[in-house]
Amino acid sequence: MSTPAAEAPAEGADQPEPATEPPTAEDAQPQSAYDARRDLFRGIPDAMRAGVGGGVFGGVNHGISGGTFHGGVTVNHVTVGGAGHTSGEVPGATLRRLDQVFVEDGSNFRDLLERLRKERVLVLTGPRFTGRRTAAFMLLRHLGAASVHQLDRSTSPENLAERLGTGEARGYVLCDPITARDQPLRDTHLLAARDKLDDQSFLVITAGPHTHLEGIAGRPWQPPGTAAVLRSSLRALVDDEAELRRLLALPPVTDFLSRHHQLREAARFAVLLERHSLHGADASEIETFSQGALEQQIQEWFEDADGTLHLREKAFLVALAAFHKGPYALTAELSDLLFGLLQRTEDPALPAAVPVFGTNPAKRLQLARAIRYPKEEQTEWGPVTQSMAAFQDDRLAAVLLREVWTGHPSARPALVGWLRLLAADGRSFVRTRAASTAAVLALHDLPSAMALVIEDWALSDRPWLRIGAVNALALAHIIGTPNIPRIIDRWCADDTSHLRLRWAAIRVHGLIGHERPAETVEALRAVSRTLDKDPDSQAEVAQSVELLLLSDAQDEVLGELLRTRDDDLVAVHVTLDGFLRACRHTEDDAPHGRPLILDWYARAAATRPESARGIAALWRGALDRAGNQAALDLLHGWVEAADRDRDTEWALAALLPALVTRTDERNRLLHLLTFGNHGVLPAVSQRLLTVLPTH
Repeated sequence: MSTPAAEAPAEGADQPEPATEPPTAEDAQPQSAYDARRDLFRGIPDAMRAGVGGGVFGGVNHGISGGTFHGGVTVNHVTVGGAGHTSGEVPGATLRRLDQVFVEDGSNFRDLLERLRKERVLVLTGPRFTGRRTAAFMLLRHLGAASVHQLDRSTSPENLAERLGTGEARGYVLCDPITARDQPLRDTHLLAARDKLDDQSFLVITAGPHTHLEGIAGRPWQPPGTAAVLRSSLRALVDDEAELRRLLALPPVTDFLSRHHQLREAARFAVLLERHSLHGADASEIETFSQGALEQQIQEWFEDADGTLHLREKAFLVALAAFHKGPYALTAELSDLLFGLLQRTEDPALPAAVPVFGTNPAKRLQLARAIRYPKEEQTEWGPVTQSMAAFQDDRLAAVLLREVWTGHPSARPALVGWLRLLAADGRSFVRTRAASTAAVLALHDLPSAMALVIEDWALSDRPWLRIGAVNALALAHIIGTPNIPRIIDRWCADDTSHLRLRWAAIRVHGLIGHERPAETVEALRAVSRTLDKDPDSQAEVAQSVELLLLSDAQDEVLGELLRTRDDDLVAVHVTLDGFLRACRHTEDDAPHGRPLILDWYARAAATRPESARGIAALWRGALDRAGNQAALDLLHGWVEAADRDRDTEWALAALLPALVTRTDERNRLLHLLTFGNHGVLPAVSQRLLTVLPTH
């Protein structure tokens, strides 16, 4: 396997040129169209998989576009203190309102309550927006604190004890204190705070993934379920139990609860449902709320007003979107590559320092609302188990890419350079995900994606990049990007098009042409006539014919191919080459598996005799050609396959008589079955001789 190719970003990407490597042996010639399609199918995101290698293309968005957040949804946040520079007592009415909707179902609230009762100081750890702050207030309320005070998060660990009062029973909450690697919250700070508190006073500190702790284990907060929070919040707003059940049974509510939403989003959704119940709010607001909440989360990540996310973590979010459900280690590796390019854009004078150690994958994934899980993957070395990373909500990946590309244009130079490096990587999975990412960008901004990414790849002298352009165009078409057929038709038909653009268009026809067989075959036939002195390009047309004959539209494609005029020698030649290439492939690509075209013939003979006659006609044409050794070798290979499989033998026994319309054709098959090929004569040959016509 070749090493990742460190190629310079696209022209105009406004990036300093990284070190380059000479093309490797693997780069010398492009992959065959069939092998490239196989690698594409292995690595694409699940949402795109249905369209590759046959199936339904276009027409269905597959959740890629992300949707639009319509309507004026009221967002009611319970704001208690917060990140301001003041501290003070939390109003009793606020605490009573929180107590009214607070639920313990599924949480570890009771265990934390006993821990706080005994130790009086508790550090509650967990990601943001999981209800940690509400839990802190409720812990103090359930312990009977006469008043609850929230401390300014800018309170330094050294001054923490000084901020605690004495006297009446009090509760204190410090949410996500501002710390640094060299100024962590230490256990000694907690000891000093405990000494300051009396027996009836308590302190709860919430700590997120970026809070630096030293000598403090902390107690993880296990939040209640989203469904429980939604139900509790809605019950506080809707008195009628029957109406409550009706609202919770609405399809958009069921969909919302299946999407791993945050607790704050459940509380906001309850407010919207209550408004819908009382005032008949537009039902579309309910239907689009889940999507809108998702988009708001992504906007918060990249706006990041409070500086929670470092640029490196934002790069990880983008990489995770591109490699959703891919190996975590690979995603982390390539996210650091993107971080370097983003840092170069943000501050060219500042080197992109990537810490070699110290990254906590669990915390990083928490921030990204993602999970890590083991999965067995098929590789060229066989099945292996890898640790995969994925967003909890599958919609996040595509919506995040859209937001970065269309909402943050300053990131484009780095993103374009990064994708170019990935598209030339030595790993097929990386190249495929680069293409699928470019396809999503094209869906949302086709002109920019074509100019900055896809056309640049298509014009490259690097075969991997040209294949990346092919895959990106095909995948863009799958997810509903308009005008892709028009683009490739123009690249094929326009004599002024660069030969590399024409090459890419020919290959894209092979991937998506089964949607419109008549137009595709005519386009390939027309381009083949212009390439009569270019055998390499003719071979590319033949490879597209090969893919089309193996697609779900093979019967329609075959019918169009058979309309080629006999005097159109180039088109006939390309058709037969593509047919023979298709005949080489077997079920699951097994070395001695059942030939796919022969299996097609067996099915067609029973139900679609016109297709069966067409397959036989192409075989006769291939065997009649001058220099027909390749066809004879292939037919002998089918005889060997029949020697190993009874169903293949029956299918070949049905085909062979259809290959005989003249005496010379019978003699040719008689010689093949009597003397074998290169001295090899399978035992099944004698049985197959019996099916040949006697005259």
